[in-house]
Amino acid sequence: MPLSRLAALAAATTLALGHAGAQADDQLQAKVDRIIRPLMQEQGISGMAVAIYARDHAHYFSYGVASKTDNVPVSRDTLFEIGSLSKTYTATLAALASAEGKLDLAAKAKRYHPALAGTPLGDASVLDLGAYSADCLPLQFPDEVQSPQQVVDFFRHWQPRAKPGTQRCYSNPSLGLFGDLAARAQHQPFSTLMSDGLLAEMGLKTTYLHVPTSAQGLYAQGYDAADKPVRVGPGPYADEAYGIKTSASDLLRYVRLNMQPDDLRPALVKATEITRQGYFQVGAMTQGLGWERYPYPVTLATLVDGNSPRLIREPQAITRLQPALPAQAAAWYNKTGSTNGFGAYAAFVPSEQLAVVLLANRNYPNEARVRAAFEILSGL
Repeated sequence: MPLSRLAALAAATTLALGHAGAQADDQLQAKVDRIIRPLMQEQGISGMAVAIYARDHAHYFSYGVASKTDNVPVSRDTLFEIGSLSKTYTATLAALASAEGKLDLAAKAKRYHPALAGTPLGDASVLDLGAYSADCLPLQFPDEVQSPQQVVDFFRHWQPRAKPGTQRCYSNPSLGLFGDLAARAQHQPFSTLMSDGLLAEMGLKTTYLHVPTSAQGLYAQGYDAADKPVRVGPGPYADEAYGIKTSASDLLRYVRLNMQPDDLRPALVKATEITRQGYFQVGAMTQGLGWERYPYPVTLATLVDGNSPRLIREPQAITRLQPALPAQAAAWYNKTGSTNGFGAYAAFVPSEQLAVVLLANRNYPNEARVRAAFEILSGL
């Protein structure tokens, strides 16, 4: 075939592929619009950022305003509080310390926090604290517990409620102590290890524990149930349990690196595997470190139940998995996160190379987040 005809054929093929890609993007935009716009109206959400990874490409969709006062539109770089989704970052930090031989997940807590010696919690393993199974610690610290010494006193006077490894009680104090132990094992402040270590190494440029002055203009305003402006405040183990603020672009990168970690150095690849392993069975859900997983394909009903209030507020009988189940490709990994003024959700399926993140400047029901994410990824 003459070169001129080959060139013409190549040009026509490129044009056709570009047209098909544009059509696919338009269809995805229409699908996300159809799901997100009614959701925002139903839940009274002022602004949302949605990010999807599919077909080896990232797709971003922005809706509404970051602040109703100044009407700045949401963008892929708008910063949202992600609440307990922060626990997956803390888990990754601890898993990295384990992969590097700096933290023994099987060790007792008192090894790294001597003030807990002679207490039941001091005999709990680091891993059990990270998987909410050391004891039935409460969801939150009591209001009167604020200072580091009050935290230690709270743990020292804690009376056991369940035999370790028999119940899962979702708990900020449990996960917070887990992160604290990881920092103590490395003799550095948790915030330094997170901000200057893990976040930087993963190339997360718009992810913060404490939003700097230079990025305050990107920080969305959250709104509480009464539609009053609110942002998360300081508290015991806030950094470890619910402190991350991030953008849709950075959160999607973080999720994608959990799904495709090959670009990371070997120890960090190992760390992502550690967080995605299965340590306890909780009904249909398998508890990892930070991440929660379900066999894929999975039904919407299973995901809704697994992210329901009872899994957060009520003790759940569990079965310890020994040895831990390896990380799986054919699995739906997810985590919700909330503060008083924000709601977040992230999910990914390694075998399908699919991921979705939803960020909103209002706390709204987990069921609505899961339904939206499931519908978005269905058919992709």
